[in-house]
Amino acid sequence: MKGICGIALRGTQAVSVEVEVEITGGLFSITVVGLPDTAVKEARERIRAALRGIGLTLRGRIAINLAPADLPKEGALLDLPMAVGLARAAGRIDHRERGALFMGELALDGRLRWVRGAVPAAVLAREAGTPLYVPAANEPEVALVPGVEAYAVDNLLDLMRHLSGQNPLSRIEGRTFDDTGFVADTDFADIKGQFAAKRALEIAAAGHHNLLMSGSPGSGKTLLARALKGILPPLSDEEMMEVLLVRSTAGLKTDEGRTRPFRSAHHTASSVAICGGGSALRPGEVSLANRGVLFLDEFPEFSRDVLESLRQPLEDGTITVSRAAGSVTYPARVLLVTACNPCPCGYSGDPAEQCRCSPIALDRYKRKLSGPILDRIDLHVAVPRLQPEELVSLDGDCGERSRDVQSRVRAARLMQRERWKDLGYHCNAELPERVLRRRLDMEQDVKSFLADTMKSLRMSGRGFSRVLRVARTVADLDGAEKISVPHVAESLSYREGCAFSGSGWGTR
Repeated sequence: MKGICGIALRGTQAVSVEVEVEITGGLFSITVVGLPDTAVKEARERIRAALRGIGLTLRGRIAINLAPADLPKEGALLDLPMAVGLARAAGRIDHRERGALFMGELALDGRLRWVRGAVPAAVLAREAGTPLYVPAANEPEVALVPGVEAYAVDNLLDLMRHLSGQNPLSRIEGRTFDDTGFVADTDFADIKGQFAAKRALEIAAAGHHNLLMSGSPGSGKTLLARALKGILPPLSDEEMMEVLLVRSTAGLKTDEGRTRPFRSAHHTASSVAICGGGSALRPGEVSLANRGVLFLDEFPEFSRDVLESLRQPLEDGTITVSRAAGSVTYPARVLLVTACNPCPCGYSGDPAEQCRCSPIALDRYKRKLSGPILDRIDLHVAVPRLQPEELVSLDGDCGERSRDVQSRVRAARLMQRERWKDLGYHCNAELPERVLRRRLDMEQDVKSFLADTMKSLRMSGRGFSRVLRVARTVADLDGAEKISVPHVAESLSYREGCAFSGSGWGTR
């Protein structure tokens, strides 16, 4: 007879685990084999107490095998399938439903607690066409996966009655994603001045382009980055499922809204925290921000290892985490927004404060950001400190509101989705080189303008490609079918827009 099925997680994918149980005579003992971690081994006591609470006392020597034996199992996901397997082996239930998946952590009194990985489990159950039994606390996220047959379980006794045919459980009803609009904490109209930086943020949001802001302390870099949330377009259904899978795998509560993720990491964060890893191969910040924004303030202060480890995910949109326990691949299609000071003291080029850094200190500070990293950032923009009269002004023009900017961003994203839908791309920043050179429509004088520009600028091939991608986004914001010279000229201005980009790296 086929064993009871639970799940194990490998990245954002759920893998079926067969729980085989054998009970023989002798002194009482429970042995769990099949590469269980400490949490799985400790489930023996939780399961024993929970089964005793429904009137089932275990006796004899018990062996539990978790197959496949070479797949590591970790966490409390397998508490429930092991309990069901023991109940069936002891003759308490006669469960013959083939392929049903069970997951959940057991309390000592038989209650089921929330566990991570419910969304990958629901996707696996839908693909296999089998029912899924999850804790009641996991119902909201499972309900967002369309087409899955799932049941919410409050406690072990209710599940036993359902499997015995005495009191059937109600099937989880599907729900749609919340389309309610997102109201940002910081509106564009609340930020005085900085019109060039706001324009760069609009282009970044429209084409999913990486952005570097450089300016003196207090110039508003962090405020601008947080205002970016208010102009990003909502997640599509496909993007929402990507976000749900990563959040569920990481053990984060599910948000039913379509707001894009916004993650902010401290500059002391390790490469494991940013890129993922550890003994359990958990996703890092670059994956938790997938289809959203990863904001790195004080960008040059991050360790060299962290900065260089961002090269591959920024280029490919995925990140592969390899450890002794195995290798998993997570999505990492992020909009990277970074902020930094122009020098160690922060006042290089500031009109009000004098820079106190020596040339050696300034050179050492700028060398913290390597050319390959700067080359992967499409937009470089300076954020100058506002003058006192601008700050104290109460009736000055602060520009458009975020909702007006967002409407243009959404229109540009719609153009991109329609243009690239046959190739499977969502926005201009995702375009590979082969598509970029063949499918971009440009006016005839653009080619000659680019040829003259390439002669005067020592621009790398990657930098040139990113100029074309940004120019395509600028044209989309204007509603233009073809890229014109002004679009390319604006795109080029963002390759020399701040102290770092003018230092000879990335574009030079």
